[in-house]
Order: sequence, then structure tokens, then C-alpha cells
Amino acid sequence: MSQLSEFKINIKIKLSALWASVMSLYIYCDYFELYIPNKIEGMISGTTIFGAGDQGALLGLSSIMLVTSLMISFSVLLPATINRILNLVVGFIMTLMLGYFSFIAGWYFYKMYAIVEAILTLIIVRYAWCWPKQPSA
Repeated sequence: MSQLSEFKINIKIKLSALWASVMSLYIYCDYFELYIPNKIEGMISGTTIFGAGDQGALLGLSSIMLVTSLMISFSVLLPATINRILNLVVGFIMTLMLGYFSFIAGWYFYKMYAIVEAILTLIIVRYAWCWPKQPSA
């Protein structure tokens, strides 16, 4: 019986794919959140889960999406040393944040997304921590 061939994927591509998955899950979770009763009314009235939907609050909330979006390309484009540190730091912070949200969220779908996103960001941290080393000459 023949065995399927496996192609070794570069760590940068793995990290980028994981960040793309995390970003997709953020977007889908935010989409399904629109179905929560009174959510649209709250958005129209200018409130967020953190209070008033003023410019500061929206800037803070959108920064989370901005960082995640940038990590998709940074994981491929940045040099290995900076890349590793950035993936460790951002992945760890996101894991803590998502772990927290999985406990405070009331809706089961939100808990599910937060747990899966936290697992993926934990995998990102693990990959970054175990970044392959060049063999010494």
C-alpha cells in the first residue's frame, strides 16, 4: 500500500494560516452576535459591551481586529527573530483575552468561538516558542 506524501510547511506559513483562521472566527462570531436580541438597537444607540460607543471605545475594539489582521501578513513577511517575539507576545495576550471572554460570555455560541480562538492562539504561541533553529555550521 502506498503512503501519501507530506510536504513540510514553513513555520511562517503555519502561523499565517492560524492567524487567518482566528480572524475568520472573530468575523463570524461578530456576525452571529448581531442575532442577539436588542444587539442592533444597542449599536444604533451607540453602546458597546464596554459602555458608550465613543471614538475611544471603538478605536480600542477595532485595534484588536487590526492587530489580528496584521499578524496574518507579519507572520510571513517579518524576519524570524522579530516574527517569533511578536507571535509569542500577541498570541499570549490574545489567548488570555479570549480565555477571559469565554468565561464572561453569556451566549453559548460566543463561548464556543472564544474557546476555539483561544486554542488557536495557544497553538500560535506553541509554534512560536518551538520555532525551528538553523543547524550550526
